Amino acid sequence: MGTQSMESNVMLQLATEAFQAKNFELAAEIYECQLVDYSDVVSQHELLVKWADALAFGGKLSEAFEIYQKASKINRLRSTHLENLIVCLTNSIRSKEGFVGQKFQRGQAEGCGNDAFVCRICVGFLYEPVTLPCGHCFCKKCLDKEKRPVCCRQCKDDSRLTDLPNYRVNVILSNLLTKWFPSRLLTVQLRHEGNALYAENKLEIALEKYNEGIAIDPRDHLLFFDRSLINSSLKNNEAALTDAEMACKLQPYWLKGRLRKAQALTALRKTEEALTEYLFCITLDPENKLANLDAQRLLSDIFDPLPDQVQERLPDYMPLLSSRTRIKGNLTTTFSSNCSTSSPELYKSAINRSQLTKRKPVWEEEGNAGSDGSPCKRFKSEVKVETTSWCPVARELIDASDLECSLCMRLFYEPVTTPCGHSFCLKCLERCLDHNAKCPLCKEDLSEYLAQRQYSKTILMENLIAKYLPEELAERRINNDEEIAELSNLNKNVPIFVCTMAFPTVPCPLHIFEPCYRLMVRRCMETGTNQFGMCLSDSVNGFSNYGCILEIRSVEFFADGRSVVDTIGRRRFKVIQHRKLDGYNTADIEYLEDKKVGGPEEVELRTLHNRVYDQALSWLNSLKAQQKDRIIGHFGPMPEKDLDPQISPNGPSWCWWLLAVMPLEGRAQLPFLALTSLKDRLSGIRRVLIFMSRCRSR
Repeated sequence: MGTQSMESNVMLQLATEAFQAKNFELAAEIYECQLVDYSDVVSQHELLVKWADALAFGGKLSEAFEIYQKASKINRLRSTHLENLIVCLTNSIRSKEGFVGQKFQRGQAEGCGNDAFVCRICVGFLYEPVTLPCGHCFCKKCLDKEKRPVCCRQCKDDSRLTDLPNYRVNVILSNLLTKWFPSRLLTVQLRHEGNALYAENKLEIALEKYNEGIAIDPRDHLLFFDRSLINSSLKNNEAALTDAEMACKLQPYWLKGRLRKAQALTALRKTEEALTEYLFCITLDPENKLANLDAQRLLSDIFDPLPDQVQERLPDYMPLLSSRTRIKGNLTTTFSSNCSTSSPELYKSAINRSQLTKRKPVWEEEGNAGSDGSPCKRFKSEVKVETTSWCPVARELIDASDLECSLCMRLFYEPVTTPCGHSFCLKCLERCLDHNAKCPLCKEDLSEYLAQRQYSKTILMENLIAKYLPEELAERRINNDEEIAELSNLNKNVPIFVCTMAFPTVPCPLHIFEPCYRLMVRRCMETGTNQFGMCLSDSVNGFSNYGCILEIRSVEFFADGRSVVDTIGRRRFKVIQHRKLDGYNTADIEYLEDKKVGGPEEVELRTLHNRVYDQALSWLNSLKAQQKDRIIGHFGPMPEKDLDPQISPNGPSWCWWLLAVMPLEGRAQLPFLALTSLKDRLSGIRRVLIFMSRCRSR
């Protein structure tokens, strides 16, 4: 008996592996053969369910239903017994309905379709739109009902929704939708009034509101959905079903509409049709608890062997179900051994582990495979993605002035919306926040908004400008590109930071806090040059005639808008023309390079170069350890001596490093920057080193 039990366990393990490898035919045969080895009711019931599961996933639904029925005669099927069957049926529906290919978007799964002005929460027309930090818009009332913390239904961004109650209606969008679509907004208002009356149990008055709304806009599926609920409450079940069907017709992939229809069918005792709708709901949202529980309950009722009803109901039900879950293709036979015996030796001789190769279920064999592994796991819902559709708007209602930034008085370019509901061009808002962390219009405090520094474009506004004002947007883009090209020029109108001395190859960290320099650094990064000039101040011209180009390596922003900018020197330049732009200095410049020498002059230059380098090392090593560590900690170690001192147009790097660390005033350092003779620069450095050595000896 013990040996037989062990052999049975081996066979059941083999069947489990075959099922997991999607070899459902083999799994079904093993489960069928193992039934003779178990006489207790519990084990037979469990084996029958597993056998039926394997048959269902193998595409043999009729045979599977017969086995489920046999199991039900032993004991009523529970929800856990029917999970695999529901997965199988819904996957088949998914394949048949074409819910495969492009990745599934939740908004479309909920029936939003491709309407640009639809809220992805209520699936209705946007009413009192609120723009979240991620740039997506939803109805204010819908957001108020969302669980905290709120997660955007479209991009799943919840990292910045820390203060949702303070987010207000988008003023520009709200006014625009009121102007363009007055009738649709009226129906939304009527629906909200009806919902409020329904909550007060004033059903008849609420019904009138829904009727009035449907008369104005017979395309609003939410009105039919709400009227179906009212009719169900009033026991008008046929009318409730009619409204639910209309809601599903208007939005075929709307989960709530399908659930409402299934509930209406259940109320009319149309069990088979209700089950079909619940299965369709599960294809839209496999994790929906209500649809899963109700589908399992209805399936359990169908298999429940009460007074010969099963035999009467199944033949009528099977054609209906199979029309939704018809499986294409036949599985290739991989195991043809005689199953009349339960001996594991026979199976072991006929099959080994390598034969338990994965076999795709039929909904995958048609080229529609999901990415999930085991068939027991629910596949992620997928549906074909459609392009956005736009409601027609009367030409006379489209006015570019309705979409103008109140700061620059031009068409919105990269529009962003603040938590207080006001919209501006991204660059315009950033310039305002450089000076004051308050909304330019209502003076609402935007300190937290500034601290996040993640200004996402208001997607709907940007898209509707592109749709309804394409010519104006094209002109606006040309103007922006011209501005960027002008700011990208590193010969004319080069931005100048007036502060300290900077040298080629030497790091120069900066603390940026003035609004004009915040703007300057941001523009350097936006244009992609990441460069600006550094000059000393000058009492006559505003800044000196010589400077060094700095390249931005990184920027660390603080919550109040200040920043620490890590830069490094690149090229020297001479100022040709001093200018100003938006509060900061600019200049027309020409770049400086050392003049190369050859012959005897080159030999002399190399000798001087080596001598001054050794002299510089001697001075550095003569410093106290603490002083030397501070220098290295700020500027890094002294660069190595170049084999060819003329290889760089700026000369050896160690020269600039030494000038930066030597205790010289900026006015004393500036002449070295202007020199284009390496010999003169080395001679000057040598004189400074000699002078410092003499001072130290005194």
